[in-house]
Parts: sequence; structure tokens; C-alpha cells
Amino acid sequence: MREIVVFSGSAHKELAADICKAVEVPLSPSTVTRFSNDCMQVQLNENCREADVFVIQPLVPPVHDHLFELLQMLDAARGASASRTTAVIPYFGYARSDKKDAPRISIAGRLVADLLVAAGANRVLTMTLHAPQVHGFFNIPVDHLDALHILAEYFKETDLSDSVVVSPDLGRAKDAASFGRLLGIPVAAGNKRRLADDRVAIDTIVGDVAGKRAIILDDEISNGGTIAELIERLAEQNVTGASVVCTHGLFTGRAVSRFRSNALVDEWITTDTVPMQVHNDLPNFRTRSVAGLFGEAIRRIHHGESVSSLFVTPEWTKTESRQTEA
Repeated sequence: MREIVVFSGSAHKELAADICKAVEVPLSPSTVTRFSNDCMQVQLNENCREADVFVIQPLVPPVHDHLFELLQMLDAARGASASRTTAVIPYFGYARSDKKDAPRISIAGRLVADLLVAAGANRVLTMTLHAPQVHGFFNIPVDHLDALHILAEYFKETDLSDSVVVSPDLGRAKDAASFGRLLGIPVAAGNKRRLADDRVAIDTIVGDVAGKRAIILDDEISNGGTIAELIERLAEQNVTGASVVCTHGLFTGRAVSRFRSNALVDEWITTDTVPMQVHNDLPNFRTRSVAGLFGEAIRRIHHGESVSSLFVTPEWTKTESRQTEA
């Protein structure tokens, strides 16, 4: 059996270390050097000849530094005669750029996919793409995980008799429906129009939310414009309270200032696909770990076992997921 060798870029070494603990392999060292002209050099400090190499790097800000670092690590592994190299990208930063919706623009999600393959990736392991069709941009195998079972486990001991899952827009309604089935509660969705990168309008809420507690589910929170608008619409319909749940909690720009004193939302639940820097800035901020899920996926990829069955029999999440409160 080929040896598993895991490297991490600089974007989120804590998650990489937790994944390695789950797989029970060491995190192999690497070195990133910046030259005086701002060029970057990456060196893998572990033998990976004929090994099954996994490189862990979410594409978080500064996105382009972390992307190029990942590309160099993949290229270095290929040059070191790795048997197979898998890019493990818990957060795929360019998943929003999935179509040509204006003249003379690049479909950057496809471009990044091409760059990863050109750099030496034989396989990609990622989680909750903002636009699932980005999966189809790759001509190599892609394992696309989601964190719905891990997030749902948080509510296992909660009284949900008067709760409803609310999706910010109809495009995420399928995930909301799956989450609602896991929790055994109904689903509603906002009718959203995007006006700019940081401005949206939600005209109506489709579904019954009046007098209920909302569990707002989104894939990603960046500047928080969508969630802020949805919270206003829910308040107008006399929602009694809200939990905000997402997979990728970036909280960039004005996000924290938008939500710090919001009276309707009393808890925030996200995963650790990206580094957390807002624990002390938002009330009742909780993080669920995806390290166990990624570790199990890596183990199954290495042994040639089914990854899709993780979503059919996710019993392992009950023991592998951890919660951190701040």
C-alpha cells in the first residue's frame, strides 16, 4: 500500500493538523519563502516519491497568495514523483465565478480548475461549493463533501417544535430542504435579487415563518449583506428568534459590525473550513469541526472506498464532530 503523505499550505494549518490526527498520519513539513521581489518559493520537506500525497489549502484571503502557494505545492509533489496528488480545498474561493453573466469577463472558477490540473492535481476534495456546477469544470475526479449532517448534529438536543429552516434564496432551497429533513422541520426561502456585491434585496419569504424560530442556513457568509437583509424580512414577519448556520464563515468587510448588536439572532454556528477570527466579536459563536469528515474522506480515497456513502451512513459524525464555544 502506498504511503499517505499530507502537506499543508499556510492558509489554515490548524485544520490540517486536526485532519492529520483523524487520519492518524503526521503533518509533513514544508517551507514557503518570499524573495525581495515578492516572488514565492515552496519546498516540500518530506520524501513523497510514489506516495499518495494530499495538499490541504482553503482559498481564503489573501486568496491569490494561497492559490499560488497551493499550485506550487502541487507542482513540487509532481516533480518529486508522487504517485497521486490530491488538492484538498475545504473552501473553494472562486466557486461564485461559474458563468459569464457580463460581457468580456473570465469564468474564473473554470480557470482555477484548469490551473489546479496543470499544476499537477490528480484529484480534488472540496466542500460545499457555492455553485455546484463548478464541479463540472474539472476533468479529474472531484469529491464534493457537505457539512449538513455535522451542522444538524448541533441541534440534536434542541426543541425544534416551532422552528423552520430558512434559505436566503431559492437557489439554496435544495440544501435547506435536505437540512429540514435531517431536523424534521419545515422549510422556507427568500426571493432574493442581487443588486451589487454587498447589496441584495429580498422581496418575499416563500413559506410560513410567522411566530416561529428561524434556523437560517447558507453555504457561505462573507460581507453578510444577504443575511442582514433576510433578518430584516424575518423580523417583519414576527419571527421569535434566529440561529444562523453556515459552512464557510468568512465574515469579511462589514459583516461583524452588521451583526454584533442584532437582537433577533442569538447564536451563530459554522464550521472550521476557514480560520475563525470572530469568536469574541459575535455572541454565542460556535464552531463545528469538519476535520473528521475530511480525514475519513482521505482514508477512503487512499483505500479506494466509496466517499459518497459518507452521506448515506454518517453515524461517524456523532463521535468525530467537536464544538468550540467562545
